[in-house]
Amino acid sequence: MENKPERLLYEVGNIVKLKKQHPCGSNEWQILRVGADFRLKCLGCGHQIMIARKLVEKNTRGLRKNS
Repeated sequence: MENKPERLLYEVGNIVKLKKQHPCGSNEWQILRVGADFRLKCLGCGHQIMIARKLVEKNTRGLRKNS
């Protein structure tokens, strides 16, 4: 039996910390949409992007619920 890494549960409203910083200096993003692509909003400047799920999963360094 293989040891598969635990998959994180990405939900709308959660905050994801990514490996690289956005040019504004922040590396935390709020999840606005989940699916094959994610819509993320930068918590530093408010810029929104669409990014493939695969890239988000690969570059995630932390995930927390938005309080």
